[in-house]
Amino acid sequence: MSQRPLLLFAIVAAAVLNWYGHVIHAEKPSVIKPGEVWLDDRGVPIQAHGGGILQLGKTYYWFGEDRSQSNDPEKRYVACYSSKDLVHWHYHRQVLAMSNPEGLGKGAILERPKVFYNRTTKTFVMYMHLDSPGYKLARVAIATSKIVDGDYSYVKSFRPLNQESRDIGQFVDDDGSAYLIFESRPTKGFFIAALSADYMDVDRQVSFIPAPLEGGAIVHYHGLYYVLGSHLTGWRPNPNVYATAPSLAGPWTTFRDIAPVEANTYDSQSSMLLKVVGNKATTVVYMGDRWEPKTLWDSRYVWMPVDIGDAKMTLPAPSPWRLDVKSGVAQILVPTAHAASALVGESH
Repeated sequence: MSQRPLLLFAIVAAAVLNWYGHVIHAEKPSVIKPGEVWLDDRGVPIQAHGGGILQLGKTYYWFGEDRSQSNDPEKRYVACYSSKDLVHWHYHRQVLAMSNPEGLGKGAILERPKVFYNRTTKTFVMYMHLDSPGYKLARVAIATSKIVDGDYSYVKSFRPLNQESRDIGQFVDDDGSAYLIFESRPTKGFFIAALSADYMDVDRQVSFIPAPLEGGAIVHYHGLYYVLGSHLTGWRPNPNVYATAPSLAGPWTTFRDIAPVEANTYDSQSSMLLKVVGNKATTVVYMGDRWEPKTLWDSRYVWMPVDIGDAKMTLPAPSPWRLDVKSGVAQILVPTAHAASALVGESH
C-alpha cells in the first residue's frame, strides 16, 4: 500500500488539530469570578494573598503571600505571577523563601508583600510587614532583586518614621512618585510616607490620617485621591471605608462605607486599588482578600471594578465580570438570564 495517502492524512490531521488548538486558545474564558478558586496556568490555585500589582509595560506582575500547604513551615514565602490581561496568570516562582529573619525564630510573620521598581537604580524593591509571634515587632522589611522574578535578597527591617508598622500598602502616583501606606496602632491612625530616592527607606511623612484602619489602599482618579481601609478586626471581615482629598497631604474627608454595612465588604478586606487606563476608559479595580484563617492556602480573592467618580466610590456585589485592559472597559455580567450587562469605567 502506498504511504502517500497516510502521509497526506497525517498532514491534514495535524493542520486541523493546530487550527482547533488556536480556536480553543482564542476562546479561553476571560471572566474574573470573585470569591471562586482562581487557577494559574498550571491549574494550581493562585497563592498571592495580601498582594500587590506591579505593571511593567503591558505586563502585570502579581506578588503575594504564598500559603501553599506544601511549603516548609519554617519559612515564609512570596510568589510571583504575571499576566497580560489580569485574568490569566502565569506562575513564575517563589521569589522569596525567608527563614528566621533577624533571629525572630519560629512563628515569624511575613505579610502583604509589595514590589516597587526603581528606574534609577534598576532595582526591584519588595516591602513587607515583618513581625514576631504576637505582633510585637511591628516593622517593615525590605528585600531586593535586579530581576522582577529573581531571588529577592533580604536587606533589613525598620520602623518607618520611627513608628510601629503593621499592615502596609503601596501607591505609585501618575507622576511615578512612590509611597508606602502603613498602619500604626499606638497612633490610632495610618501614615502615607514618600519613599527615598533609592526606595530603600521612607523619606518623609506626607500625611497622617487619624483613623484606626489597616489594609490601606490609594488611587488617584480624575484629580482626586481616594484612600480605602479596613477596621481592626483581625481576620474577620468588616465594612471597609474610604475618604477623599485633593492631594495626598489632605485635607481628607470623613470616611464613608464602600458597600452596605451588613455586607462586610462582601466578606473581604482591602489590599489594593488598581487603576487600569485604556484607550477608551479607565477602570479602578478593588483587590480584596477573603481570608480563611484556619486554611490560609484556600483564602480567595475578591476583585471587582468599583463605581467611582465625583468623590464617591462604591463596591458592587461580587459577580462575574470581564475586563479589556486595552480599552480599559470592564463589564459586569449580571447573573440573571434576561438582564443586560453593566459596563463599568468612565470614558476619557
